[in-house]
Amino acid sequence: MIFSDTIVAPATAAGIGALAVIRVSGTDALTITSAVFKGKDLTLAPSHTVHYGFITTQDKTELIDEVMVAVFKAPKSFTSENTTEISCHGSPLVVNKIVEALIAAGARLAKPGEFSLRAFINGRINLAQAEAVADIIASENDMQHKVALQQMRGGFANELQILRQQLIDYTALIELELDFGEEDVEFAKREQLIAFIDNFSAHITELIHSFKAGNAIKEGIPIAIIGKPNAGKSTLLNALLNEERAIVSDIAGTTRDTI
Repeated sequence: MIFSDTIVAPATAAGIGALAVIRVSGTDALTITSAVFKGKDLTLAPSHTVHYGFITTQDKTELIDEVMVAVFKAPKSFTSENTTEISCHGSPLVVNKIVEALIAAGARLAKPGEFSLRAFINGRINLAQAEAVADIIASENDMQHKVALQQMRGGFANELQILRQQLIDYTALIELELDFGEEDVEFAKREQLIAFIDNFSAHITELIHSFKAGNAIKEGIPIAIIGKPNAGKSTLLNALLNEERAIVSDIAGTTRDTI
């Protein structure tokens, strides 16, 4: 079976909410969405506009929901493709019916992470930013969210780009000097080259340390609470977690399993 290159997926987390967002991306995103949208012709709508209407079945015989549809035309979208975002009511039944209607019109379900993959392939984001999108979704505290957001905005990638350009510049000077080796011409001054290598090495070391710190924030740090029986290990664990995770008892050896 041949599918359109246009993909569709709910862009909201699992569960029931007042509203849900269904994202459609691909060459035929506007045409496919218009096929099930009763309202303005979305193929003629300007980019970055929102339109009111109804989603219907492809044969227009059944109204599914009252919606707002945002239009983003290539390349000014998250995936750099034509994209629509359908804001509908959050009922899983409604969301599923809209997705089914879009699939019937020629779209296919997106694979996990495919929107970010397309953004990466189309040069909209780099690999570090694509990973940061997943980190933002999975963040459980303010620090994790802050680190992931900085990464998504290109913080780490920008640092690498600066280092890469410096390496290219100095490599060009060294190659130029080799071309004129017989004429005893010095383009890359030795003192500046040594200083550059020292600074470059120090910068790389800082980035390595920042990665370790960021990874600790993201993944956490394994910590063992060790002590004599009834020394208060379970009480300390419960206090740190602010929940009754371990049994607290006067009987020695109550907590035997790894928690």
